[in-house]
Amino acid sequence: MSKRAILLTDGLLSTPFAKTAHGLIRGTERYIVVGVVDEPTAGQDAGIVLDGRVRDIPVFASVSQALALAGPVSYAIVAIATNGGVLPPTMLADIKHGLENGLSVVNGLHEFLTDKPEIVALAQQYGGELIDVRRPKPRNELHFWTGEINTITAPIIAVLGTDCALGKRTTARLIREACGRHGLKAQMIYTGQTGWLQGENHGFVFDSTLNDFVSGELEHALVSCWRETGADVLLIEGQAALRNPSGPCGSEFLVSGNARHVVLVHAPKRIYYDHDPAWGKIPSVESEIALIRAYGSDVIAVALNTEDCTLEEALAYQKQVADQLKIPVLLPLQEGVDSILPIIQSLLNPAHAH
Repeated sequence: MSKRAILLTDGLLSTPFAKTAHGLIRGTERYIVVGVVDEPTAGQDAGIVLDGRVRDIPVFASVSQALALAGPVSYAIVAIATNGGVLPPTMLADIKHGLENGLSVVNGLHEFLTDKPEIVALAQQYGGELIDVRRPKPRNELHFWTGEINTITAPIIAVLGTDCALGKRTTARLIREACGRHGLKAQMIYTGQTGWLQGENHGFVFDSTLNDFVSGELEHALVSCWRETGADVLLIEGQAALRNPSGPCGSEFLVSGNARHVVLVHAPKRIYYDHDPAWGKIPSVESEIALIRAYGSDVIAVALNTEDCTLEEALAYQKQVADQLKIPVLLPLQEGVDSILPIIQSLLNPAHAH
């Protein structure tokens, strides 16, 4: 069956709530994205809407228009990430429309399509499949932490952030790809629904895993990935932030996942967690690095999310942070991440490190 897919974004494509769509527009090995349904930005190229780069993925005003113009399509993907994973009621019409045209629907939200009798009936009637990526695994398939993580000899690098929706997954993917171009076998452990949608093979959906098994599922993903692929380096996609009050997260990667190395993603112009003053101010990069060090891990590079920055400002922040911290500061979207490769090489050959 063809993996050609359209993305449903419910008018949110140009907002951070469409970060699932943004990831899939940037790249996926699991699907071939042939269009995005997003009325406000219809008629543009999805890559231009995202970051000004043409990616030959048209934006359509409606599902009917996408199906008429995008060629054969097999999947519609609910490509948004809302607070609490709630399905906007406005999306149901698009989902039904897709099912009535024989599409299978892939949903990364906490609200499951397979729990909606009307949607299930439509899928059965028209032969489509409903895939709820975040449906928790059955209890008997979950793993408890064992300590087996300590048998891994490859360096484990966690890509953490000082807040949510900063580009942790994108940065991890770019590092994995850069390693591949330079002859290093890197694997990324996905920890959210978008990583799975993008085609990563090892991981788990952190926020729909029963808390008692988060550490064990992380360990199992790392150990099985390392054994099956013989990876030189393992990257863990971070979630949320160590101190974001809506969902503090990250210590698991450092403690249970034994990630002794961290790439820290930071947005210099973002003042409050999730842009909300009620959630508190984001602490300085230095204090986040000190916190990570208290867990026994080292920040080997900082990656900047340059939202609301001009290119000049981005370059100025890059220089300022690099002078301050004396570690590489990456601008992943503007310059790529190749400048981290010498550090990764030195982790692989500690004897030759300076």
